[in-house]
Amino acid sequence: MLAEARGIFEFNASLLLSPLLMRAPKGDGHPVLALPGFLASDLSMAPMRRYLRDLGYDTYAWRMGRNVGGVSRMRAALRDRLTEIHTATGRKVSIIGWSLGGVYARDLALQLPDIVRSVITLGSPFSGDVRATNATRLYEALSGETVDDASELRMAIAGDLPMPTTSIYSRTDGIVNWRTSVLRPSDTAENIEVYLASHIGLGVNAAALWAIADRLAQAEGEFSHFDRSGPFAIAYAPPKNAQSA
Repeated sequence: MLAEARGIFEFNASLLLSPLLMRAPKGDGHPVLALPGFLASDLSMAPMRRYLRDLGYDTYAWRMGRNVGGVSRMRAALRDRLTEIHTATGRKVSIIGWSLGGVYARDLALQLPDIVRSVITLGSPFSGDVRATNATRLYEALSGETVDDASELRMAIAGDLPMPTTSIYSRTDGIVNWRTSVLRPSDTAENIEVYLASHIGLGVNAAALWAIADRLAQAEGEFSHFDRSGPFAIAYAPPKNAQSA
């Protein structure tokens, strides 16, 4: 956990590399909803939203203050926010969720699959032993919910989604056990492991931002697995390593 302080260096590196990051594929203007992690607010996602907006996406914050947890408790409000964006734009919405926000994103995709275009999670504990994080006890204390690996809701969130899905994570995550962020790969689902990224810095990590932009640029209804030969190739683990637990 002490190593999580390197997140500030990841943010500074992204600022320095911003000219390179802007070479990522341009967006088609579709809406993107960004969901913050546990104890974070929209401020944490602001750099990512700004970057994606500069690439041509219509970005949206969640507007619910600080995320103090509650997958079940937040469901209705999140559905309303997603539906509001879809109604206003008339387009399917891509959802990016950082940490707990990614758990929300996967749950939203299961509830409203007809209006979700794609799901991207960042260091999100949704599969396997989801209690194996350094924030479980605090989450339970603040949210009033118990983290149960075997609950019907948790098992559904850990399963396959009916739209393109990408999980970005790092084995050097100091908060979330990386194994809980690994999804089952398929023709429309993939894992992208970023070397040496921190949990706190994952959402501002240059390699992660490039991968996000690349994934969002895919045409609606189409999916191809991430090409790791881009400018940040050295930062990604090979696909076979990223998919193995």
